[in-house]
Amino acid sequence: MPNFITKEQFSCGHGLEMIHRRTSSDGLVLVEALPVPLRFLSCICQEPLDASIDYDLMFKFNESLSFDKAMCKVDIQGSITYARGLQKLDLISEDELNQIISGFEKVEKEWDQGTFPIDPKADEDIHTANERRLSELIGAQVAGKLHTGRSRNDQVATDMRLWAREQLAELAVLLKNLLQRAQPVRFSHWLLGHATFLIGDLQRLEGIQGRGVATCPLGVGALAGNPFGIDREFLAKDLGFTSVHPNSLAAVADRDFVVEILQWGSLLMAHLSRLAEDLILFSTAEFGFVQVADAYSTGSSLMPQKKNPDSLARKAGRVMGQASGFLSTLKSLPTSYNKDLQESVEPLLDCVKTVSHCLTITSGVVSSLKVHGDKMKAALTADMLATDVADYLVLKGVPFRQTHHIAGAVVRKAEELGVSIAEVRLEDLKQISPLFESDLAQVFDFEKSVERRSAQGGTSRSSVLAQIDAIEKMLS
Repeated sequence: MPNFITKEQFSCGHGLEMIHRRTSSDGLVLVEALPVPLRFLSCICQEPLDASIDYDLMFKFNESLSFDKAMCKVDIQGSITYARGLQKLDLISEDELNQIISGFEKVEKEWDQGTFPIDPKADEDIHTANERRLSELIGAQVAGKLHTGRSRNDQVATDMRLWAREQLAELAVLLKNLLQRAQPVRFSHWLLGHATFLIGDLQRLEGIQGRGVATCPLGVGALAGNPFGIDREFLAKDLGFTSVHPNSLAAVADRDFVVEILQWGSLLMAHLSRLAEDLILFSTAEFGFVQVADAYSTGSSLMPQKKNPDSLARKAGRVMGQASGFLSTLKSLPTSYNKDLQESVEPLLDCVKTVSHCLTITSGVVSSLKVHGDKMKAALTADMLATDVADYLVLKGVPFRQTHHIAGAVVRKAEELGVSIAEVRLEDLKQISPLFESDLAQVFDFEKSVERRSAQGGTSRSSVLAQIDAIEKMLS
């Protein structure tokens, strides 16, 4: 049986190797250096390192740097603030604090320039990557003090909130850009209908910004709290949070803000999908109401005459799937941090990225949209005014339920005669109801029909202008 040297019996630089000692067939003791990720060395206490275990597979199984490196800057931001908190407790000196800040400034510059040296055998996640690099730049003696009283549990919970807070602010700007003023024409009422849904999305986004991502979990440690009396109020204020998370167990386990963002994104994508479906329909040759710019369209691989508005193919299902999937992940998890919570990072990053791209593209589609008002007017038919016929009778004192029945009879009479309802003769109309008079002709005017819808929220010119004014004030 091979012998193994425990962690306490050797030193291997950054911990990227383990020493495997074995006896050869001729009785000589051979010492081999085998690669092993730093993460597993840090977790091992007295247990020997077994060469038969595939440590590389375990490392890849736990690795998250491939996606959580998107949080590199906020991780540095949180670490610098935590270092300031340690300095306030005299757990590190002012000189050591300055070394940490200076080191992290170099690390951040490397991320910006794309020169950060990722170590595939040591960097399990963004936290270990940044700290490992800091150790290389300023020395392990000083860098090793940074994690005093801190856990990756409160670290990742803080990073996610900081990242989400920044991204949600950018999404709010994109939503506001999409809600720019529409022209006060009847097509604008349709646009305002979609704008109303997006305003609701913006308000819900602002609610998330003031709730889940506003509380700071930093300083609670792994689950029981910080043993050195770290000033959590200072940490929260320095990072721009409005309050501290009140309970250490809940703080490291709380991913409700991720659920809220995913669900918010799902609803927003449903609204964008509805807008997209309308525009796809309106842009077909059968309707021809609008024309999507070539920059947002593609051609068909088979039919040369066909132009596909692919920019309107929303990825709503992608975001919705992430929301339902992550809720399933949270179900039945025990209290405090669990490895399953690592599955919250990737859906959050992907959701925000997908929503951001869709908002940007939708804004471009709408702003460059060519509207064919003449074709919209050509598509108007008198039967669309059947409700106005019913309203005409209401003003003559007939209960609406009866007017609805009478208007239906007018439509059927027109179909029987093969004409539009505006062309049915007055004598035929009087056979249906004696209340019909020659002034009924005024009903068959589309402009007047629109203007009659003047109540708040309606499609008359005055109502549309009022809605535009309300949205502009809300966005200012």
